[in-house]
Amino acid sequence: MGKEALVIIGAIASLIAIAGYIKDTIKGQTKPNRITWLMWAIAPMIAFSASASEGLSWSLLPGFISGFGPLLVFMASFLNSKSYWQLKSFDYICGLLSLLALILWAITKDINVAIFFSILSDGLAAFPTLLKAKIAPQSETASPFIVGMFSGLAGIIVADQFIFSEVGFNFYLVIINILLSSTIILSKRAQNAGSK
Repeated sequence: MGKEALVIIGAIASLIAIAGYIKDTIKGQTKPNRITWLMWAIAPMIAFSASASEGLSWSLLPGFISGFGPLLVFMASFLNSKSYWQLKSFDYICGLLSLLALILWAITKDINVAIFFSILSDGLAAFPTLLKAKIAPQSETASPFIVGMFSGLAGIIVADQFIFSEVGFNFYLVIINILLSSTIILSKRAQNAGSK
């Protein structure tokens, strides 16, 4: 079971990190952007479904988890009225563009196009949270993004074939999670240094 164990460990670690994010959300310490987290639930599930239509493999597990975890965060954001980020026009525009990317995929019905538009949709959905992490880093928790980076990497390592339909979304997961976690960590450091 060698390499598969790496993916399973990554999936469990992702769920543990998401559980911590959900706990912080329910307490009102972390304030998720609902548009981002909803689109983060939808886009990976589409990429997972498109990839799975060619056959299941362990390399698809990180993509599934990257959709399932955000769905849990999105639902948790409704448990505490003070635990969500106030949405602005920019958030709605990114959400609309993200949805448009999914519609374009539905029209083409091509597996690689589905994954490409899922990546585009997920990336557009990330912009509001990246901006929020920059201006209000105390409203974010970095741990799920740090773990998500390693989970995506595990999916690449165990891939049966090094083709876009099997590893494309995992490469994206590594990149977006590096961007999100580093933005949160560096912005928190800058904010702490500025308050001294």
